[in-house]
Amino acid sequence: MVSLLDRVILKAYWRLLPIIFLSYIIAYVDRNNVSLAKLKMVDDLPSFRYRTESIFAYGQVAFFIGYLLLEIPGTLLVERWSARKWICRIMITWGILASLTAIVKQPWHFYLLRFLLGLAEAGFFPGVIVYLTHWFPGKARARALSLFLIATPIAQFVSPKISYYILRMGTIENGIYYRTLFKLKGWQWMYIAWGVPSVILGIIVLFFLTDRPKDATWLSREEREVLETELSIELERQQSIGGHLTVLQALRQIKVLLLAIAYFFIVTGNYGVELFLPTILRDWYHLNDSRLTWLLMIPPLGSLFGMLIVGFSSDRTKERRFHAAIPILIGAIGLGLTLIRHQPLITIIILFTITSIGTKAYLPAFWSLPSLFLSESAAAGSIGFINSIGNLGGGVGPTILGVIKDRTGSFFLGILSLSISMAITAVIIMTLRFDRRYQTSTPKNTQQLSTPDIDHRLIEKTTEIKELTQF
Repeated sequence: MVSLLDRVILKAYWRLLPIIFLSYIIAYVDRNNVSLAKLKMVDDLPSFRYRTESIFAYGQVAFFIGYLLLEIPGTLLVERWSARKWICRIMITWGILASLTAIVKQPWHFYLLRFLLGLAEAGFFPGVIVYLTHWFPGKARARALSLFLIATPIAQFVSPKISYYILRMGTIENGIYYRTLFKLKGWQWMYIAWGVPSVILGIIVLFFLTDRPKDATWLSREEREVLETELSIELERQQSIGGHLTVLQALRQIKVLLLAIAYFFIVTGNYGVELFLPTILRDWYHLNDSRLTWLLMIPPLGSLFGMLIVGFSSDRTKERRFHAAIPILIGAIGLGLTLIRHQPLITIIILFTITSIGTKAYLPAFWSLPSLFLSESAAAGSIGFINSIGNLGGGVGPTILGVIKDRTGSFFLGILSLSISMAITAVIIMTLRFDRRYQTSTPKNTQQLSTPDIDHRLIEKTTEIKELTQF
């Protein structure tokens, strides 16, 4: 028989996750559609033709510098103010700025808009991670994270072909001229077409998201109480194990610093591959746009299944560390194997699919780690810190590939560097220890909360609620 708590969690899934899921799809496309747009921008913008790969790599650096500046403040606003209002603000501003990329003429225009886009988007991803802690207890949070995070491979799966049909506007392909509107090129329309939905979703977020269970008019009083009770018991258990840490104390924790460093190295590998994969495949196999965009849809399918399997396994076993580290290590090996020369195209696609699994499947388990040893507010600040420092790798990875390609004419050294970077992440995560401590240890001079005690208190509270609702 399904308990009341399980029914409430399921209701929250259906109410909240679809909105933030769609929002993250659009956010991810707006951030990364430059990887395809660059293939056409260089044809129309002469100033982008010299050191092309470096220009787009520096654009990623500008994006993540802006992202870093507002990441932690944005995450704390979600925790202490309003997730609904802050996410709405983020989506509307990033949608406008993403669309404005259509007007760039010079590299410095591109750098400026990427920097502003980073400022606009800062706080969205870690803000959602924190937001989920307001709604879902630990046993359901990893699953909620998995459902949210699979938006990234789905965005990568659906966007190449849609973007391809937009990109060919105003161009001639196979002797056929594809009309455009208002004399804009296809790459310009692509930025606009992916930016406008963000603005629309931002308005929807304002009216349909709910900050916390106590504010949910779509839940009954009994449902609100049972969910809030479960969340408060979980928070008390965390504090009894690790004590209550302030945000500044959390940022001085060695585990927080190591998680930030680990995330930096995996993001370095992830964004380096994602931004340049279309260019790599075209450079190595001389593919046309139609075939290229079909092939780009394959790696995200692998990462989608990887995320679902790893996320549900992590939730079922309550193990996080190895569920995060092992996929990354496998992905690093897959990326390194792409350097073997003269491989068939299908082999390279399989290897890049393994790489994609490694750069995505770890995410649900990884983002569950801070909550294992930090209180709610401290976890919020640490998540923003980890995401900010880690996402600097989003500029480093593309820079490594882009600059090395421009200077050597080859992707070999760049790909090797990214493979090593991913392996470093796996090693760091495997050296950390928190799951066992969270589940079994309790420090001295701290009130112990055993599982039976917690269950008994929850039952008592639920019974009290039911008695109240009878009158």
